[in-house]
Amino acid sequence: MKNIGLCGPSNKYCRVLNGKFVPKKTALLIRGGKVLHVHVSAASCRLYITIMETPLLPRESGRFIAEQSRDVFVEEEGVQKVAEMLFALRHSEDLSASNWKKANPLAPAPTSDQALNWVFVVDTMNFSFWPENETQQCEVTYKGNTYTGYMTLCAAITRAMEEGIPITDPKYFSQMSMEELAHVLRSDNETSMPMLQERHQVLTEGGHVLLEHGGSFRSFLSQAGNDAWKMVELIVEKIPSYRDEATYEGKKISFYKRAQILVADLWGIMEAKGEGDIINMDWLTMFPDYRVPQTLVYLGALRYSDTLMQTLKNGELLCSGDRREVEIRGCSVWVVELIKDHLWKLVQEREGHTCNINSAIIDFYLWPYAKKNHKKMAHIPIHHTRCIYY
Repeated sequence: MKNIGLCGPSNKYCRVLNGKFVPKKTALLIRGGKVLHVHVSAASCRLYITIMETPLLPRESGRFIAEQSRDVFVEEEGVQKVAEMLFALRHSEDLSASNWKKANPLAPAPTSDQALNWVFVVDTMNFSFWPENETQQCEVTYKGNTYTGYMTLCAAITRAMEEGIPITDPKYFSQMSMEELAHVLRSDNETSMPMLQERHQVLTEGGHVLLEHGGSFRSFLSQAGNDAWKMVELIVEKIPSYRDEATYEGKKISFYKRAQILVADLWGIMEAKGEGDIINMDWLTMFPDYRVPQTLVYLGALRYSDTLMQTLKNGELLCSGDRREVEIRGCSVWVVELIKDHLWKLVQEREGHTCNINSAIIDFYLWPYAKKNHKKMAHIPIHHTRCIYY
């Protein structure tokens, strides 16, 4: 954040930035920043403008981080290998919007506001499921199946709906108590879901925002015109808990993991049909969490330095925004972009047409791949970060 002082009386107000009139000269100086405050000092005859640097968007953040990274590296041979693997699957349901439903069997049918609100509730609390002890995990049993990890959240929300708890109604979850949420997210065993207080805070916050914009996720998103980028922008602007940003090598960067996956999950639950036929889906990147990076290392597309690998094997907790944590996430974003680009090139060269497989679809394939192959990948540690962003 910085202040810019310019002589005021001789300048004419002729530009508007973020709804604020500023002098023409000043407007030329403000690039890549957001005007926070405009103040005219009568004593000094100077105009003071407070601006905040706008972070790089997720794709540009990934590229910047990959170019500077000291402990995480893109492996070109691995990029080509994964692209070839995806090319072989290009006509399968695994690489389509309909694969979302297979990976999310507990989601309700997309026939009402309740279904879209279910997506909102789940993704608002979609973070930090890894257990402190692998042998002591939060578990939720629903209809005879016992779930762990992210699926415990899905099972708990769907279970609450069947129990008559209006968990998908913003009027309810914007006001619900910590005790009520603890009941909804209750575990089968003594290991509860991590970060209950934070989940309560972000869910009630999100509920208040929906109530201010029509009372449903559908009405909230109607402002964005079915455009993936505008949807992410709206979510990040209006709901603070979705502002997944950090500073790396002196530059502000962003990942917006939950905001992006919220849009992608809307697209997935609707199977890209009707209001789920969202434009600019290619704008989305993969969704950098702690599981997909592990998969990318396993497949040889990413490589960790020996020092970082040992740090992760030791179970060291990385703070959100730690250089190494940012490099893991940023390089994951960029390597999936490279995989996608190589896949598109293969399709064009071998079949003579364009490819519609985007980064979200690749992520939707890699995440279940990690779950399915978790025993084979056990020698590659995930990174441990407790935060609300993933």
